[in-house]
Amino acid sequence: MIEAVATDSSSTSSNDKPRRTRRTRMTGAERRQQLLEIGRTLFAAKGFEGTSVEEIAAKAGVSKPVVYEHFGGKEGLYAVVVDREMGRLLDMVTGSLTAGHPRELCEQAAFALLDYIEEYTDGFRILVRDSPIPQSTGSFASLISDIATQVEDILGREFKSRGFDPKLAPLYAQALVGMVALTGQWWLDVRRPKKAEVAAHLVNLAWHGLDGLEQKPRLIGHRKS
Repeated sequence: MIEAVATDSSSTSSNDKPRRTRRTRMTGAERRQQLLEIGRTLFAAKGFEGTSVEEIAAKAGVSKPVVYEHFGGKEGLYAVVVDREMGRLLDMVTGSLTAGHPRELCEQAAFALLDYIEEYTDGFRILVRDSPIPQSTGSFASLISDIATQVEDILGREFKSRGFDPKLAPLYAQALVGMVALTGQWWLDVRRPKKAEVAAHLVNLAWHGLDGLEQKPRLIGHRKS
């Protein structure tokens, strides 16, 4: 197992020999987590093709075989990073849908995606890139489809209560979630206007349609930022 180097903190006088270093062993789980964090940062900055096993190993202070031991190579590491980010985003979106009013549910879903982009920017950069690995556990498109399935149930109930055809709910769910996701990709870099304003305008379009847009869209939920 590769060892991490730490400096001995005991005091020495000017006549003492230079401080010796002590080595603390990283557990297998700690090393794996370290490699995941380093890989996540490099994949976000350089993409899959621009990142090498050599660079990952160098950043971690280990040899290349250690990376292969934990993940079988760069492809395996990338697949785990993507899988974790997809799970995190899906949990944030589905966990946010708690309101009873359909319009506030739209607000919650928009905020959840924008929250993820703001808090896990590297993860979102990785997700929106096309995965170069066929055996990857999923893609951003499949993640959006999963989220749309959650929204579909909500829309289906709303359509039925208003006398609309509930069979159209899947179409509208894909349209709504896709609109938010693409806007999120744009907002990832510009970060203007502020998050709450972006959410308000997204819901304005989704709720009213182009024909009924409000002049100054507002948020009705408890979140204001």
